[in-house]
Amino acid sequence: MRFVETSLAGVLIVEPRVVRDERGFFLECYRSDEFEKRAIPPFVQDNHTRSVARTIRGLHLQLRRPQGKLIRVVVGEIFDVAADVRRGSPTFGQWVAVNLSAENFRGCYIPPGFAHGFCVVSDAAEVEYKCTDFYDPSGELSIAWNDPTLGIRWPIDAPLLSPRDRENATLAAQMDRLPAFQTNL
Repeated sequence: MRFVETSLAGVLIVEPRVVRDERGFFLECYRSDEFEKRAIPPFVQDNHTRSVARTIRGLHLQLRRPQGKLIRVVVGEIFDVAADVRRGSPTFGQWVAVNLSAENFRGCYIPPGFAHGFCVVSDAAEVEYKCTDFYDPSGELSIAWNDPTLGIRWPIDAPLLSPRDRENATLAAQMDRLPAFQTNL
């Protein structure tokens, strides 16, 4: 398993070693000891979602129970986005994207304090993700997918959105609610 740094400290691309033969393939998609070496807290909840082409889910993050997330795709392909929305962070307002697919087997670890969203770029996609804390619906913060401060260059112009995600406020309108950047002392 290889961990690749991105331009946002803490956001990691996870590349498992895939063993292929005439029967198919085998890989370890998660090893707790590998994540512990990087001081990533243990995961306590697994989620699975299926979405059709052009769906954007997000941008979401948890405030009261901040979650780190390990994202992977088991069917299809997504354009996966992590955005640094921590007030005072040297990379505040910056984002990174990675294509995750059932074909490339890559995962992405997104630490607490980052907003997360994805766009389905295949006919459909099934995404599984692990979380370092339990989901708290009353502690969620959602940011508009097309937020002008973030300026994410999504691969589509007219996404399918949930009614809730259509109503997400901009980053600027929620500055007082954003998590604060904390340095590791």
